[in-house]
Amino acid sequence: MENPSPQSSFVVRAADQRRMRWKNGAGWTSEILRAPDVDDWDWRLSIAEIEADAPFSAFPGVDRELVLLSGNGLRLRFDDGEVRTLHPPHDRHAFAGERPLLGELVDGPTRDFNLMWKRGRLDARLWVRPLVGPMVVFVEPGQAWALHLVAGHARFADGSGLGALAAGDTAILHAGETRSRHALDGGGTLLVVRIDPAQAA
Repeated sequence: MENPSPQSSFVVRAADQRRMRWKNGAGWTSEILRAPDVDDWDWRLSIAEIEADAPFSAFPGVDRELVLLSGNGLRLRFDDGEVRTLHPPHDRHAFAGERPLLGELVDGPTRDFNLMWKRGRLDARLWVRPLVGPMVVFVEPGQAWALHLVAGHARFADGSGLGALAAGDTAILHAGETRSRHALDGGGTLLVVRIDPAQAA
């Protein structure tokens, strides 16, 4: 499979996210990235704004992971009977995009980071980690990484061309034909996403 995205590394500023209605029209989301930038994307990052109890949009053939960014909690009530509550500060849950569910607010509105990827095309991993001083990300050819700064401040090493990250910004990291190294320094909370081509069965 080809690289998840042929683009070089870049930063999506919080102010440049595209705000749009949910697929089912029941809420709003701010889209950080879709790769490739077409309707039939391979993976997508967005931040959902949930202001009232609402059904989630269905995404057949898509796996997704939701992370609570702010608010007092979100209850995921699936039609098959499973109930999972996301608690602050950054609880998360992964599930199949075709599963019908209702999002119920625990106590007031929430904002939720949404990672989605096409099942069978890609594999994705997500970590919530503190940023305390320097960290280094090694990106292998064919991979993509996304670093979303939830809170705090950070800066990539001089010469990277990526510069500083403010809260809400997201760095998208790619490699060329060889492994690339990205050094980041700062303090705060990061969501770290790794996207790999799906492994053959």
